[in-house]
Amino acid sequence: MAIRSTAVLAASCLFLAGLPAWAAEKPTDPQIAHIAYTAGEIDIEAAKQALKKAHDKDVKAFAEDMLRDHEAVNKQALALVKKLKVKPEDNATSEALTKAAKAERAKLAKLKGSAFDKAYVANEVAYHKQVNGALKDLLIPSATNPELKDLLETGLKIFQGHEEHAEHVQSELK
Repeated sequence: MAIRSTAVLAASCLFLAGLPAWAAEKPTDPQIAHIAYTAGEIDIEAAKQALKKAHDKDVKAFAEDMLRDHEAVNKQALALVKKLKVKPEDNATSEALTKAAKAERAKLAKLKGSAFDKAYVANEVAYHKQVNGALKDLLIPSATNPELKDLLETGLKIFQGHEEHAEHVQSELK
């Protein structure tokens, strides 16, 4: 329970850190593209770590799904920004995401066995809840380009499935 609470808190802090910049003004399409891509990269790195350290077969299968799906969405995102000739802009939110994810991976690196499995999956549940909330409430409504908005909406559907999958795996871990 402590691991789950810590993961939720970390994920909450991660997104709250970026909110002051958004509260003043909505993110631009280049900033949204960078935030979305960064969020995908973070989950790709987490999945790679899980594939090396996880012991539970369902946790490994979940990590494989995360790696495959986030790489596919990020590939589409890169193709879209090239097509639109948009240069993704680094920003305080994507920097905060990267910093928090690096700290979380360092914490997970110290865990082994079922402790790692439980912490990884708890973090995935919390992370997807926060990312899905940000997509639904801020990034999609702020996007002005229809193709970017469509990609974000497609991503949200996929990531909502990830959240449900992570919750299922979490409920099965002993």
